[in-house]
Amino acid sequence: MHFIKGLSPKTVGIAAAIITVTIWTAFIVIARASVKGSLTPFDLALARIGGASMVMVPLGWWLVRRDRAKPEHADARASSLFGLSPLSLRVTVITGLFGGLAYATLAYSGFFFAPAAHASVLLPGSLPLWTTLLSALVLHDRITQLRALGLGFIVAGGLLVGGASLLHAFDGGEVWKGDLLFMVAAMSWSVYGVMARRHALDAVRATVAITVFALMSYVPAYSLLLALGVVKSHLLDAPWGEVVFQFLFQGVGSVVIAGVTFTKMIQYFGPVRTTMITALVPGLSALGAVIFLGEPLYWNLLAGLVLVTVGILFGVRGVAPVAIKNIANGAR
Repeated sequence: MHFIKGLSPKTVGIAAAIITVTIWTAFIVIARASVKGSLTPFDLALARIGGASMVMVPLGWWLVRRDRAKPEHADARASSLFGLSPLSLRVTVITGLFGGLAYATLAYSGFFFAPAAHASVLLPGSLPLWTTLLSALVLHDRITQLRALGLGFIVAGGLLVGGASLLHAFDGGEVWKGDLLFMVAAMSWSVYGVMARRHALDAVRATVAITVFALMSYVPAYSLLLALGVVKSHLLDAPWGEVVFQFLFQGVGSVVIAGVTFTKMIQYFGPVRTTMITALVPGLSALGAVIFLGEPLYWNLLAGLVLVTVGILFGVRGVAPVAIKNIANGAR
């Protein structure tokens, strides 16, 4: 902490941006590479939830008890799940269901059907689309002409990528299943973001809440499905190095570290510039898939990538800064 305090705000902001973009990019590449490993998508979801829980559950316990020691604190009575979540039960369930359970299981399952290049376009690329539509529906936000133009680019990019796999669905191809899972996962995360904005949630408390809910709901369900033979697990058969790495990267890295550094980006660069910086993720992750995974970058993927990136940038220019800031503060 003393080391961080000794750094200039600019240095902290730049470092936070590099870390965030690196982790978000690596998440897509590593998740796809994990398909060739020993773990199932349900194992990966457990690694994400379990890894994050190692940090967030003790933090939640501490936050709740600190709040209770200060009755005048606004969050002193808003705790749930045996005093581990610093939010009310209703808000914890809503945010945990969409931002924890649904996102993790849908996204990881998608990588077992579709390549990382598709995820590069459809996961981070469709977030502005779903968030805009949900914000207009739930929060009555106005969609400006410039933002609508950006959304048009995003839809066109998504159709270029997903449309090709849909055409092969009747030929027995399964890539379309992954594309669909990526789109629904992005929509799920957008629901979480909009709910976080609606309830004006603090980023740390929201992350603690979704982690605690995911831990208490996913682990029992996962164990029951394993006992019934509905799903399979390779956690006990996989190399310990692989298991430990997934717990650390998927949980501590993707959830905890990226959550903190993203918030630091907002504090220094502001919401608009931050969103423009994270627009690098689709391109970098697609490039990473080509370099590290040997995936081909067909013309439709490249064109879709360009359209989605342009759409994100147009969308950022067409939205009020406070709107992005509020959504971002609830994000991972």
